[in-house]
Amino acid sequence: MASNEFHALQERLAAAPPPPADETLVEQRARIEANLSALPVAEGVTATAHDAGGVGVIECVPDGGASTTILYAHGGGFRLVSALGYRSYGSLLAAATGATVLLVDYRLAPEHPFPAALDDMRVALRWLRARTNAPDSIVVAGDSAGGNLAAAVVLGQLADGEPLVNGTVCCSPWADLTNSGDSYGANGEFDKLFSHAQATEATAMYVPADVAPTEPLVSPVFGSWGGAPPMLIQASEHEVLRDDATRLADVAGAAGVDVTLSIYPEMPHVWPVSYPAFPEAVAAVEEIAAFVRRVSAQATA
Repeated sequence: MASNEFHALQERLAAAPPPPADETLVEQRARIEANLSALPVAEGVTATAHDAGGVGVIECVPDGGASTTILYAHGGGFRLVSALGYRSYGSLLAAATGATVLLVDYRLAPEHPFPAALDDMRVALRWLRARTNAPDSIVVAGDSAGGNLAAAVVLGQLADGEPLVNGTVCCSPWADLTNSGDSYGANGEFDKLFSHAQATEATAMYVPADVAPTEPLVSPVFGSWGGAPPMLIQASEHEVLRDDATRLADVAGAAGVDVTLSIYPEMPHVWPVSYPAFPEAVAAVEEIAAFVRRVSAQATA
């Protein structure tokens, strides 16, 4: 059963006034950005903006530095939010994991459809590797659409023969843009943060007409995962993207990848980004931290 703290937060959110029904995408972006960018940076963490080879990033560094960096792709259906909007969560994640978190401000659809966001992630990764003080250990991570991008980064590395990151973390990944999972129907009434209608609309913005949604770099569930690094996938039993997460785990696991699939009951979509507001978010971030420590230790052993 979900914690009292979780239910209290849900009640507060439900009591907040809804956004305007006629809100445009530009207005929605501005509202979300204003709310999220006002959240504080975690104590003991410094957040600094950089130009990473033409791609904006925000680097969240815990005091004393870190030998591991988490390259992080934010959620938002490929069309919303930014690195600045995730600055607070990135700093909290840095404090919890003891790793530097590099938030990528990738370009958004529909102005910049596929493969713009993925290209920006890969540019940021190459910039990170090329820095004179680049860490020995890199983990790529993301939530929702960002979970898609994290997985696609690894598929791109495998296809191009590039040096692999040491691990992949996908939180509530939107990994199948055919949007055909049974959990859309099974969990549609429960999941208030994402829906089949929203997925369909966002897919039309992100995927050009001449690109099939089954293209592996668009939908990582269709990728060839042999030789990929360890992967942690988190999802809620009650979210519409549950089947995306389980299918991604099945496909990667069948290819021999070391996959950890963690399904949490009663949680909303991308609940880890609410850390540390309730125990289930704390548990998810602690699981991420343990995974990052494990794959980093394996890489340097």
